[in-house]
Amino acid sequence: MGAATLFANALAIGSSPARAQAGAPIRLAMVESLSGPFANAGEAVYRNLLWAVERVNQRGGVKLPGGARMLQLDRYDSKGLNEEALSALRSAIDDGSRIVLQGNSSAMAAAILDAVEKNNERDPSRRALFLNYSAVDPVLTNERCSFWHFRFDAHADMRVTALMQVIADDKSVQKAYLIGQDYSFGQAVLRESRRQLGVLRPDIQIVGDELHPMGRVKDFAPYATKIMASGAQAVITGNWGNDLTLLVKAAREAGYQGKFYTFYGNALGAPAAIGDAGIGRVIAVADWLPNVQTPESEAFYKSFRARFPKPADDYVHMRMQLLIEALAQSIEKAGSTDAAAVARAMETADVTLAGQRGRMRASDHQFQQSLVIGQMERQGTPGVKFDVEGSGYGFKVIKTIAAERAEMPTTCRMQRP
Repeated sequence: MGAATLFANALAIGSSPARAQAGAPIRLAMVESLSGPFANAGEAVYRNLLWAVERVNQRGGVKLPGGARMLQLDRYDSKGLNEEALSALRSAIDDGSRIVLQGNSSAMAAAILDAVEKNNERDPSRRALFLNYSAVDPVLTNERCSFWHFRFDAHADMRVTALMQVIADDKSVQKAYLIGQDYSFGQAVLRESRRQLGVLRPDIQIVGDELHPMGRVKDFAPYATKIMASGAQAVITGNWGNDLTLLVKAAREAGYQGKFYTFYGNALGAPAAIGDAGIGRVIAVADWLPNVQTPESEAFYKSFRARFPKPADDYVHMRMQLLIEALAQSIEKAGSTDAAAVARAMETADVTLAGQRGRMRASDHQFQQSLVIGQMERQGTPGVKFDVEGSGYGFKVIKTIAAERAEMPTTCRMQRP
């Protein structure tokens, strides 16, 4: 039996759990934008977390002294607003959730983190954990690090460092344009990009350094015009969701022929938007890509596509799978669902899935894992077996960065209860 078949069998939907489950399900609250301009990103997260939860439940749930318990994933719509996210958080805790999941905004993550800390101090009987899958402002595991917060994505400085390893060798780039969303994460990306360019490629001239309103720009043509006029051979951006798709589409329509160095250029409409102009020119950094060429990786990706066959649903995140695996492992190790006990167990979480390993660093609760850099190519070219969202374009892995090389120091001074 091949690896793909084994993986698919392990995830078979509708198969009976190992035995009847004891006790109420363990409720997980996903607080995310499920309406508004970033709803597509929120729905992509939901599919990933749902698939991961299904995997745990299909193998019998989480084993506890009183009997195994299922995981239950509940959705709460933040509508892209911090105040709505905080209202959703209160509702989730009132509903019985003690595990909060969020990531698609570092500003929102900071607000949720502050609220979780206050809740845990004021009401120890209802303490909650905050598991972060995508909010990558470095401050969240540095100055703002918290015992109650765990980040499963590489933070912005780690991602910039990975991208810079490619830019450092790209002698065709003499001028770079920096553009990002005007909030904590976008600002962090531009700040670290400026710093690292100055160290690694001081010969590169920064010809644009611009922040734009997040989620409110409908027409990026004026930005594309400025990029064209600058003579930049590369655009560096942390944009995500529609802010990235609309930016690269406008650049394509303006005739831009340079490269895009991105955090999230590998999905959510971006490849289709840029089309042939992106071949060999769109670079993306990720914790994993579908064209990682191992049998385990291929089986993992095929199983996700079997579960979510619509091309528009094709956006799978390995780190979100590892997050749920780490949670299940930590609950079982703690022998309890108490937030503090699970947090102490999670500080030493070490999980592997489909050949990808990740471990939690106890000093700051920053997950450590390998990173990959992908370059957009037409499906069918060497190294590009799988395309993205039915676009005909996929990402060839051009560099793999081991976890120990991706790791960065922290300024965290963890306060533990």
